[in-house]
Amino acid sequence: MTDTTSTDAFDAIVLAGGRAQRLGGVDKPGLSVGGRTLLDRVLAACRGARRTVVVGGRRGTERPVVWAQENPPGGGPVAALDAGLRQLAREWQRSAADTGRAGDTDRVAAGSRSEGDVRGRSGAGSERSTAAAGAAAEAGAGGRAGGQEPGEPRNVLVLSADLPFLREPTVQGLIRTLEGEGNGREGVLLTDATGREQPLVAVYRAEPLRREIALLATEYGSLSGLSLRLLTGELDLGRLADEPSAAFDCDTWEDVSAARARIREHGHVLDEWIAAVKDELDIELDVDVSGLLDLARDAAHGVARPAAPLTTFLVGYAAGAAAHRGEEAVAAATRKAEALARRWAEEATTGTAGQPRRAESRSAADQPVPGEGEDNGRGAPPASESGPGETGAR
Repeated sequence: MTDTTSTDAFDAIVLAGGRAQRLGGVDKPGLSVGGRTLLDRVLAACRGARRTVVVGGRRGTERPVVWAQENPPGGGPVAALDAGLRQLAREWQRSAADTGRAGDTDRVAAGSRSEGDVRGRSGAGSERSTAAAGAAAEAGAGGRAGGQEPGEPRNVLVLSADLPFLREPTVQGLIRTLEGEGNGREGVLLTDATGREQPLVAVYRAEPLRREIALLATEYGSLSGLSLRLLTGELDLGRLADEPSAAFDCDTWEDVSAARARIREHGHVLDEWIAAVKDELDIELDVDVSGLLDLARDAAHGVARPAAPLTTFLVGYAAGAAAHRGEEAVAAATRKAEALARRWAEEATTGTAGQPRRAESRSAADQPVPGEGEDNGRGAPPASESGPGETGAR
């Protein structure tokens, strides 16, 4: 489990609500791309989170998550994000109580910050009421009796549930970028191929996020229907450019069709398939595709075609039994199997005495029995093919 005292520890909130109007109101997170739902693909990308809250209607998922619901349902991304943050706070409070550390959470966030701190960059001239300080402090505690649990991750990954090509390296890149920015930044957004910011593929500092949501609630009276840009516009955010496909989302049926077609393209299909299988089997391992394909080729050519899948299966089994040494064990088992396949193939072109066979010779099993049929001009088999105990001279 992730160490919550580490600077790169994080929680995750996945927004899986919405009405999917451009998709005719279907359950968008439940749509399948590459044999797996969009939601499951996103959950696989944030598997490193200490806690993951999914905001939206409950549905089956491949990995366990905590569920929350915005109020009212379908109230938009800001309301959903607020619901996710409050649910995370409840989970941490419950965790503190379960481990006998409930007393350690008795630090009320409102008492640890000044009014100016709560107001952030709004300034004295802002239209936001000074009374928002109390609401922000309450939201900063997430509705808790106290502030953050010691060791609670201060970073919150926020994702939409319709990102078919988001991968764990992108998530880690967002977090590393935020940590590399030091304490000055309040989050990092992913940017797509056109430079457009993606606030639902981002990591945020938890406390500034709670603060600004509370201020929006005070200013507008409700979070329902508010644009996410109202929230992100008040935060000091960095940007990260990553793989163009990482920010690809499925808003229309054309998007869904494009995603389903892309994973079957020649340049992507193997990577997509391996990523899907690893997620399905809950395997965290970098796969040496070239090495395993070379092994399969050697086994197929040097032994027999069915040897290819069987050999790679045995390599995987051996690696799994090797005290969980992961990639090192796979590489070692692959090298041994490759060497065996080469020796096996070499024996097909050498005789029992280790000498190369004549190109025209056949195996002993193919030789005609003396006295039966024609000798086809070949005569007796060469000495190297003589049976055990024979001199080779007949």
